[in-house]
Amino acid sequence: MPTSLCGIPVNPALVKAVLPGGDSLASATVKPNGGTVRCNLSVDGKDALSIAQAWWGDRDSATGVAQAYAHTDDGTLSEDERFVHTGRAGVGRTVSSCEVSEHPEQDLYIVVETRDTGVDDPEAIEKLLVAYTKAVEGSPACR
Repeated sequence: MPTSLCGIPVNPALVKAVLPGGDSLASATVKPNGGTVRCNLSVDGKDALSIAQAWWGDRDSATGVAQAYAHTDDGTLSEDERFVHTGRAGVGRTVSSCEVSEHPEQDLYIVVETRDTGVDDPEAIEKLLVAYTKAVEGSPACR
């Protein structure tokens, strides 16, 4: 199990909880555009999990951003409205102090998505999403 994803420290147990069983684990970092960094994990050569850091307009919300991603429909919204998740995916908004000059007037969102692996565990998705979002908030991605 990895101890970091896209350079962000993560508890390996939280990652393992949202992955299917298998013999081999591989990870790849992808930067599909100027505002997104995505870590893709595959188990036994099959896509299993994607965690992304994506900048969105500062008027967006976790529920609004979630609409752009699969498997987040009818997700559970946290009390502070920063997180929305289902058993397969979730979106979290970093704190407002997370700012970088390259992305003025934008907020950094974290997106966790499982990839058709049979994993459906809302509690595990929520724990990974919240922990990873908080780790990003303390990282250079937010400075």
